[in-house]
Amino acid sequence: MNQTLLVELFTEELPPKALAKLGEAFSAAMVAGLKTRDFLDEDFSVDSFASPRRLAVSIKGVRAVSPDKAMREKVLPVNVALDKEGNPSAPLAKKLAAMGFPDVTLAQLERAQDGKTEAFFYSYTAPGSALAPALQATLEEAIAKLPIPKVMSYQRPDGHTVHFVRPVHRLTALLDEQIVPLSLLGLQSDRITEGHRFLAPGQISLSNASVYADALREQGKVIASFAERKERIRTALLETAGDDLVLMPESLLDEVSALVEWPVVYACEFEQEFLSVPQECLILTMQTNQKYFALTDSNGKLRSRFLIVSNLETSTPEHIIGGNERVVRPRLSDAKFFFEQDKKKTLESRLPQLASVVYHNKLGTQAERTERVRQLAGKIATSLQADVALAERAALLAKTDLLTDMVGEFPELQGIMGAYYARHDGEHEEVAAAAAEHYQPRFAGDTLPATTTGTIVALADKLETLVGIWGIGLQPTGDRDPFALRRHALGILRMLLEKRLPLSLNTLLDQAVALFAGNAQFTDNRVDILNFLYDRLRGQLRERGFAQNEVEAVVAQTPDQLADLNERLEAVKVFAGLPEAEALAAANKRITNILKKSDITPGEVNTALLTEAAESALAQAVEKIRPQVDAAFAGSDFTQALKAMAAIRPEVDQFFADVMVNAEDPALRLNRLSLLASLHRMLNQVADISKLAA
Repeated sequence: MNQTLLVELFTEELPPKALAKLGEAFSAAMVAGLKTRDFLDEDFSVDSFASPRRLAVSIKGVRAVSPDKAMREKVLPVNVALDKEGNPSAPLAKKLAAMGFPDVTLAQLERAQDGKTEAFFYSYTAPGSALAPALQATLEEAIAKLPIPKVMSYQRPDGHTVHFVRPVHRLTALLDEQIVPLSLLGLQSDRITEGHRFLAPGQISLSNASVYADALREQGKVIASFAERKERIRTALLETAGDDLVLMPESLLDEVSALVEWPVVYACEFEQEFLSVPQECLILTMQTNQKYFALTDSNGKLRSRFLIVSNLETSTPEHIIGGNERVVRPRLSDAKFFFEQDKKKTLESRLPQLASVVYHNKLGTQAERTERVRQLAGKIATSLQADVALAERAALLAKTDLLTDMVGEFPELQGIMGAYYARHDGEHEEVAAAAAEHYQPRFAGDTLPATTTGTIVALADKLETLVGIWGIGLQPTGDRDPFALRRHALGILRMLLEKRLPLSLNTLLDQAVALFAGNAQFTDNRVDILNFLYDRLRGQLRERGFAQNEVEAVVAQTPDQLADLNERLEAVKVFAGLPEAEALAAANKRITNILKKSDITPGEVNTALLTEAAESALAQAVEKIRPQVDAAFAGSDFTQALKAMAAIRPEVDQFFADVMVNAEDPALRLNRLSLLASLHRMLNQVADISKLAA
């Protein structure tokens, strides 16, 4: 029988940043526990609920009694169950009684092989069990597994001490219209819940488990579903914004959804004078401190109008609107004060203060780090034939906004405020842009620096961090990466790859390592870091849709520059689709193994020693296509280079069919190895195609 189960914990206000996870975990644990105990139909469905004052789950397709089960249990080995005369022994009777089957006779037991010995088995049908005990155990397990950020201890009215995320006031448990008797956290289950604290105070008696969400919505002014509440807020924000654009990051939507049970959106305003402050500051203070939603026009310029999500619905919201406008004003005033105060000092004048800011006790101060980044930025700019003076100036000033009042209040604005203050100081536009861009990319999918100077300083900053932190023994281990070195590595690779920068990885690492000369606590780990970068590169390329063997064909060659890596990969992908690819890849793999095992150093091919028709044909084919391959490779037409090589497949196949490479004659053996080495070099100019072999 398809029945609906409802379980609800009605609590004090739950921590908003944890609510969504708590709701999901509670629902998942309840389902898992009941499924394990065989109380769910195959076509069961689940609705999860999480509001500021409740965690609940509704499951359709729950059995009141679990199904009967066919059981087969081992009783005892035959040599123990029977005495010397072959009669049932005392241990057998004792064992059957312990299993709950004292009346079972020897004739009812099955005699079967159990590994190397024979044993008696008993088959029977175990009757299904009632839901209540299973639900009690499932609920206790679910509560124990909740990802509670901080456990509270509180006393029930009877003096019983309870431990949970917040005080729980009611436990509701219904199977259709019947109460399921449960006991948890000092509470007994019933059919009572409660609605909105202010809009519908009082109890709601649920006639049936299936009416839960509707009863709360209609009688209790509560939207119990977290997802439904979030989408209602999103829709209301968009409607209230009109022609303006709403800034509504998902994290803010989640937090606000966890603060209200009956969301209502109201529009508020602040004074126009505050728009003189960088809009990032105003937006951040509204979002972080007040949980408000900022509005911009179609060009992204901040409006003096903002939206709030209230937990109160009223026809006269003036008091709510006015109160929120009064609350935000001091916050915006603080931002304006910080901005005006910061502008009184130039970024350059703050440089001496960096010497009093510790970067890391083994790597020195921010001033020392800034000097390292400046030097490295200059070297990278030289390699790119960019403006060295701009790169060094940008690197010098990049971290000075960390000493400003605004960034002290809002660390999230570092870089952004540096750009504003640099422009105010009259710095070159690329220097100002680099103050913000050198943090990019901050995360997977983030934009790369737009300016050349910003790119240079971003590379220098990330390389200095990666090499420096690794060098003092704080490299990533397992899931631990406290200095985000994986993110820094991915950022370096993305800039080199996507901006097609003609920079040598090895040279960059050499230059970065040289910055730490004289630091006795620093260890040169260039080899490990380079391998780490190649591992990150493999993952990055696979995420872009290239097959693992295609990626390995390119990365296995440990490319020193990444500027043409995409073209190489595309060429490998095209080559892999050719009918000749598999055979040539296998041949190349065979050649690689032959050359590895040989202790002879190949030289030039001597045509006079090409005694076999097949080896002569291969040598002629190689020499015929070499100019095409070399020309295509020189022009970075890697696809054409690989396609040209596909033409020699018949000669390669015939060579291995007819020719003994390791001939007894040393001269012949050397010549044949030299021919294979020549072919191997040509085949692997673009990529190691042996990696395409199955």
